[in-house]
Amino acid sequence: MKKSVVWVWAGVLWGLTGVAQAADDRQSAAATKPSLTVNVVTPQTASMAQKISANGSLAAWQEAIIGAEANGLKITEVRVNVGDRVQRGDVLAVLQADTLRAELAQAEAALAEATASAQEAKAQSDRARSLQQQGFFSNAQLSQTLAADASAQARVQSARAMVQLQSVRLSQTQVRAPDGGVISARQATVGSVVGAGTELFRLIRQGRIEWRAEVTAAEIGRIQVGAPVQVKAASGQQLQGKVRMVAPSVDAQTRNAIVYVDLPAATGSARAGMYAQGEIALGQSQALTVPQSAVVVRDGFSYVYTVGPDQKVSQLKVQTGRQSGDRVEVTSGLKADARVVASGGAFLNHGDTVRVVEAPAAQAAPAASANK
Repeated sequence: MKKSVVWVWAGVLWGLTGVAQAADDRQSAAATKPSLTVNVVTPQTASMAQKISANGSLAAWQEAIIGAEANGLKITEVRVNVGDRVQRGDVLAVLQADTLRAELAQAEAALAEATASAQEAKAQSDRARSLQQQGFFSNAQLSQTLAADASAQARVQSARAMVQLQSVRLSQTQVRAPDGGVISARQATVGSVVGAGTELFRLIRQGRIEWRAEVTAAEIGRIQVGAPVQVKAASGQQLQGKVRMVAPSVDAQTRNAIVYVDLPAATGSARAGMYAQGEIALGQSQALTVPQSAVVVRDGFSYVYTVGPDQKVSQLKVQTGRQSGDRVEVTSGLKADARVVASGGAFLNHGDTVRVVEAPAAQAAPAASANK
């Protein structure tokens, strides 16, 4: 009886051992079974553009203040409004000119009178010279006559200058544009009396605007005059410009410097005062790149998955930089000879076993074209 019981327990233990061994075999098989079939690529060295990203505002290239030159005259007509495009010499406003026309007429009459007196004095001096030669005029009388002639000529010059002055004052009753451009502000109103120097209009010269980008002090030395710039205005419009000047000083409060970027005159929806973002090109440099699909972002960090000789993947934290097309620069955390999972990294975990398929030649084509 006891021997039978022993044999029964031995059978039970053998059965349990077999079940445990089968479970271990299944777990081992599951662990070695590939979880995903992936393509792998090798990081490629490509030439990529170096850029500085910056923020700033759009502003008028130069804004001219147009004021009244005549004093104490009333505005009788305003011919332009904000947003109007004008050409150099266009009349923007007209001031009352009745008084100045009367003063000009008076000055012209005085010039005519002075001219007639001068002609008479000239005739007297000519007769005096003739009589003096014949002995009928003394030297003192001749000197007196010549002095009267010179005085009459001087009065003519004074009267002529007064006519010129009144003509200038009359011309100032027409306020003209000093240059072509766009009217950006208007203070002139019909009926108001203006004084000399009163601002009437503001003009964006030639309709040109510029981007004033703020860059850090460390970036100033890398920016060259004439460098191409890509600007995106708040309206969504894309603008192409170039660096005209880098400010000679740095703001003591912000420690930033201003970069002045010329933009084309026809700016579409972009307007002075808008906020804008942009990139300043610095040239080309070599970079280690991988396909953008190979980079997995988790918890705010960038990762790539590499495949080892045992077909297991390793998760590597990397730092990314510039992007060109579907290639992204890896600045640190990755070796140049690594075998990187080209896509599907989001479905992998560290230590997973994968089945490797080398990436087709078409997938490496972007890297080759980037090197050209």
